Amino acid sequence: MSSTSELDGLAVNTIRMLAADAVQQANSGHPGMPMAMADIAYVLWTKYLRFNPKDPRWPNRDRFVLSAGHGSMLLYAMLHLSGHDLSVDELKQFRQLGSHTPGHPEFGVTPGVECTTGPLGQGFANGVGMALASKIMAAKFNAPGRELITHYIYAICSDGDLMEGISSEAASLAGHLGLGNIVYLYDDNQITIEGGTELAFSEDVSGRFEACGWHTLSIDAHDHDQIAQAIEAGQAESDRPTLIIARSHIGYGSPAKQDTSSAHGEPLGAEELDATKRNLGWPTEPRFLVPDDVRGLFAHRVKELKPGYIAWQELLDQMRLSEADLAGEWEAMWNSSVPEGIYDALLEAGGDEEEATRNCGGAVLQAIAAQVPSVYGGSADLAPSTKTLVKTAASIAPGQFAGRNLHFGVREHAMGAICNGMALYGSIIPYGSTFLVFSDYMRAPIRLAAISNLQSIFVFTHDSIFVGEDGPTHEPIEQVASLRAIPNLAVVRPADGAETAAAWMMALERRDGPTAMCLTRQKLPPLPRPADMADLQRGAYVTLDCDGDPELILIGTGSEAHLALEAARALLAEGQKVRAVSMPSWEAFEQQDAEYQAAVLPASCSKRVAIEAAATFGWERYVGSDGLVIGMTTFGESAPYKVLADHFGFTTPKVLDAIKQWLS
Repeated sequence: MSSTSELDGLAVNTIRMLAADAVQQANSGHPGMPMAMADIAYVLWTKYLRFNPKDPRWPNRDRFVLSAGHGSMLLYAMLHLSGHDLSVDELKQFRQLGSHTPGHPEFGVTPGVECTTGPLGQGFANGVGMALASKIMAAKFNAPGRELITHYIYAICSDGDLMEGISSEAASLAGHLGLGNIVYLYDDNQITIEGGTELAFSEDVSGRFEACGWHTLSIDAHDHDQIAQAIEAGQAESDRPTLIIARSHIGYGSPAKQDTSSAHGEPLGAEELDATKRNLGWPTEPRFLVPDDVRGLFAHRVKELKPGYIAWQELLDQMRLSEADLAGEWEAMWNSSVPEGIYDALLEAGGDEEEATRNCGGAVLQAIAAQVPSVYGGSADLAPSTKTLVKTAASIAPGQFAGRNLHFGVREHAMGAICNGMALYGSIIPYGSTFLVFSDYMRAPIRLAAISNLQSIFVFTHDSIFVGEDGPTHEPIEQVASLRAIPNLAVVRPADGAETAAAWMMALERRDGPTAMCLTRQKLPPLPRPADMADLQRGAYVTLDCDGDPELILIGTGSEAHLALEAARALLAEGQKVRAVSMPSWEAFEQQDAEYQAAVLPASCSKRVAIEAAATFGWERYVGSDGLVIGMTTFGESAPYKVLADHFGFTTPKVLDAIKQWLS
């Protein structure tokens, strides 16, 4: 290492050995990457990264994303050394139940962790979302003498990140938009789990990223001068994102395991750990050693950063004094505030006419945009179909970030992860939209949004076989059931304009998890309104009832709620004691108290029917093992949607026939 002082070397080896000790104690983990990237992490955190360990959510901090989340001990070591609330005892509990040092970084678990990473490529794309949110906020709030947003998005990514297709999608959009606030450091260790990267990865990484509009540099990952010069070059490049290709040695310092696959995902072993320490001039005992001089070095860095933090707070105070309206919008965005009384405006926008719920959703979105400044989003090249353009706002484009409409291109996977990155950034409530069948392309970011408790909103239209002529490739069957299977994801399939307004209201108020809305292409008639319009947000409510206790309950959701209603009306006319229920959201219904649930679905009525033009999987939880589920057991067909409704049994006469046969 050139220009590396003895203290620098001591600090870097402290990082390496904290990681190696923790992995060895857990007898599980990935020591090789932290040992390889310790030099880069050290230079970045002690010379360039702006943070405040006492205020880890400071809006103008630099974001550091460990996209190579398997190397989590690198991040935990840096957070510990830099004064975040992560003790050495937590490092000793690496990968143990209830610790703040889980196997892969988890947002909301460990102070200073910016996003949940591990599934490769996700952190890379999350960082693009953070960078985009940063550009939006800078365009909105920065002014001469009031630069509130001036930070960078840094990330360490790996060969695996770059192999995953999502990184290509996200890199393409980042280059197109000119996100010059991105500085990514690529751990080019040329090793994968199965062997050398040449087994499956031989592309020209620099050429690939340059073709996407990135600024690229190549350095030695262990040369501090080169690291510093590259980071500064990345900071200076304002019109293009930067990728620094850092040739590293996995398991650096290990006599037997450096540059081998075995250094990737298994402990060094007690003997090799001691041999590594001796090789690096490090004492074999005690474990988890942090020399006082190293603690002092990091403490000095924290102290060095404090004046910048104080000066920033003064800028914010000046805006509060001189531009109260703008300051109010700033606070509203960072708090994801929703104005009181907005529900009535959304209900009005949703309408009370026969209409496709995608159109109702588009109208509701316009009302939201007028009152909730933090809502930004777009589609995967489908806005004319998903109805998700904000009509009064401009589009975000290369170098132009003052609009509200995002154009993700045909990149569903990256769209989901970029939305998550915007939610992680704070200040933005993001939405992304596509056809429901293509939710399969974005299942990984939806799942991570749920794990991370993110307020990401996913708008899916064309939600059933009634897509029609496009045929089975575009007709979702199993997608709704698979989304409902994700813990902490609220899935809402509204039946009309009012339920669509309620779905959006639920999404705006749901701060601790994502929402997936499933909207129709075809027109639907409005349902009868409950006495209390708040019931529309409770997941299920009664649309038709009999006198006394029901002996049969028909449950419909989305476009099939009106079928349940019409069939119930016919059975009621025939003397049946029947109730119709619209159930737009299982998750919302199950959050209600037992009294409300029993009022809608009383245990005394065991004869129940569920109707949904999708896979029947899961409905037994509401109809019981002896109940009837009218749904899809095959893929769809290509035909006009009314033909398909008759063919697959989703008409009132055929639903009645199925119910009567079951009852008999």
